[in-house]
Amino acid sequence: MGTKSPSVRRIMKEAAEFANQPSSDFTAAPLESDLFEWHFTLRGPPAPSPFDGGIYHGRIVLPPAYPLKPPSFRFLTPTGRFEVNREICLSISGHHEETWQPAWGIRTALVAIRSFMDTDAKGQLGGMDASDEVRKRFAGQSKASKCHTCGKTNEQIMAEQEELVKEAGGEKKQEEVPEELRLAYREDLSKDKSAEKTEQSASEPTAVPSPATVSTEVRQRNPAQAAEPASATASTATLQSPQPIAPQSIATAPVQQQQRPRPPPQDDALLPYIDKAIYGILAAIIILIYKKLVV
Repeated sequence: MGTKSPSVRRIMKEAAEFANQPSSDFTAAPLESDLFEWHFTLRGPPAPSPFDGGIYHGRIVLPPAYPLKPPSFRFLTPTGRFEVNREICLSISGHHEETWQPAWGIRTALVAIRSFMDTDAKGQLGGMDASDEVRKRFAGQSKASKCHTCGKTNEQIMAEQEELVKEAGGEKKQEEVPEELRLAYREDLSKDKSAEKTEQSASEPTAVPSPATVSTEVRQRNPAQAAEPASATASTATLQSPQPIAPQSIATAPVQQQQRPRPPPQDDALLPYIDKAIYGILAAIIILIYKKLVV
């Protein structure tokens, strides 16, 4: 890509601004081998932030269509806020092309990232949640962290940056995050919160109102009915009270049928008649035998 390319001209212009207007809070520069890859170093937000005293190093990759499309950022130093060597998801990064504005540039993005470090991750891509103790420990260890590409520790890079600031006569103005970028980031946070609420409402069981609650709501909605005489309420309760007994009678009906004695067989009922018939036959035989003997 030639030097006449709009992307290259823009990148060269931003690199010159970093050199001519140094900041004691951050620095960034393109690699000698690749103009579209930058390395940045920035200080953590001041106290009472847990990142106070930390110096963090990272990598920036510019797309070929820069500045029409946003760059991507990733931290190479552990922070406790962003995952190491993973592209972060913010309104100034490549994950949100719809909120990126070509007028912002790398300097604006670094100011925004530094101010966003104290915000909650809220499940963002590349973000992480850690306790203040962990973040303070990472901040203390970050100064000695060394980038093999740059060949210097984070502390050495920022010490050289402070010398450049002194040679330039100090910082001319305090860097601020553009209001448009703040609004875009607030919109991202609101989307994350609404998504969390939706997930929580979907996971929570639906509460079924009890009959007492329903009756109370009905009375509140119909105050005229609630003001009826007590006798009408008592009569209604009397009519409705037998309803719970119905399931009990149905449930006990099979038990009563099982306890009912079985009827005696029909053969047992005929036994007395059979005995009488036998006795009658025997009596007739005896009479016949007696008559024959007498005759």
